[in-house]
Amino acid sequence: MSNRPIIEQEPDEELYEHYRFEAGKGQSPLRVDKFLMNLIENATRSKIQKAAENGNIYINDVPVKSNQKVKSNDVVRMLLEHPPYEYLLTPENIPLEIVYEDDQLLVINKEPGMVVHPGHGNYSGTLVNALAYHFENLPMNSSERPGLVHRIDKDTSGLLVIAKTEQAMTHLTKQFADKTSEREYVAIVWGNVEDDKGTIEGNIDRHPKDRMQMSVYPDGEQGRHAVTHYEVLERLGYVTVVTCKLETGRTHQIRVHMKHIGHTLFNDARYGGDIILKGTTFTKYKQFIDNCFKILPRQALHAKTLGFEHPTTKEFMRFDSEIPKDMQECIEKWRTYSKSHTVEEEEQ
Repeated sequence: MSNRPIIEQEPDEELYEHYRFEAGKGQSPLRVDKFLMNLIENATRSKIQKAAENGNIYINDVPVKSNQKVKSNDVVRMLLEHPPYEYLLTPENIPLEIVYEDDQLLVINKEPGMVVHPGHGNYSGTLVNALAYHFENLPMNSSERPGLVHRIDKDTSGLLVIAKTEQAMTHLTKQFADKTSEREYVAIVWGNVEDDKGTIEGNIDRHPKDRMQMSVYPDGEQGRHAVTHYEVLERLGYVTVVTCKLETGRTHQIRVHMKHIGHTLFNDARYGGDIILKGTTFTKYKQFIDNCFKILPRQALHAKTLGFEHPTTKEFMRFDSEIPKDMQECIEKWRTYSKSHTVEEEEQ
């Protein structure tokens, strides 16, 4: 998206792109208002229909009514007269945990619950709001967001590299695109992961029904190629602690890949990990899980290690972070539980 004018209708009237979506190859014909309802968080159908009435919704650069059908590979855009709120960026004095900083870049350890960049429903309190306060003239990425080379989900904690110069932005972005950067995560997943290590491959694209989720398309006909390498760190009965190394960086990649092999992330509400997926029907066990969810009120995922080549010195830099307190406490509870309750005992 860009905050530059997209279309000029009248000499004094400019339209700005707020949303842009490309329908997948497997998209069956669907009304454009329903299509956008599935994709725009917190949107109402009446608002989308009003936008269509005003000529603000386009399919393949042609304004359409709300009953127009979206088909495979169509590009759907919403254009409005004011810039997106996310570009009206307000600097906010939010503390950042800076792990490393020089004149080219900085590495931060993001706390869980912080949104990385403003978007629909999250216009303040984000990492980008904090960066705008603490740093001047950060370079824009391809989505017009200052400093961001990559991102992690709101409820994922861990390491992010931020570019401070145009040179750093170009150099670091290329490393992520060329898969030469290193990213390793630690996760708690439901179930006992059978193999000590493995690789998950499968294209990732939007879920055909729930557009807030991603889905795996293993035949490779839809979505973007994605590869995750995992290794078991600790088996704790009904859950397993694993490390995941990203070869690619797709939206929700670890979350959707681990679910795809039957091991949804612990307490990942969006992918169904916030209910008991493995274990017993005992009341005490349910209470134990509830206590774990309270200790760790988010998906159990932490971006632990980050490595990349410095844009000017060409030195390969690697950063490591501690697993945050909420995940540590949850793992400790599972260690204690698994020592006193074996799976075999509870299944008898």
